[in-house]
Amino acid sequence: MTIQKEMDSARQQLLIKVSGRLDTNTAPQLEAALKEDLQAIRQLTLDFQQLEYLSSAGLRVLLAAQKIMLTKDGMVVRHVNTVIMEIFDITGFSDILTIENAAG
Repeated sequence: MTIQKEMDSARQQLLIKVSGRLDTNTAPQLEAALKEDLQAIRQLTLDFQQLEYLSSAGLRVLLAAQKIMLTKDGMVVRHVNTVIMEIFDITGFSDILTIENAAG
């Protein structure tokens, strides 16, 4: 898994692009990357355009981030492919996450 961060300090926004597999082995990496910056931001955007796989461990990290960002300006998940969207639909995460630009 690769994580790319783009911080806009002036607007207190963070964009994180995640590629590869977000699973039991890599979820702690994303969790650590989020913990570094969540207190300093108001809005979080996760770009999943290059995300190939998402496990329950990855979902747990997303849920924790969502809970924190609900007390701020929110969290958006963008560029979700059909495989990841199916996981969100089956688990009910599509009902609790703000998902934009769902790609086919």
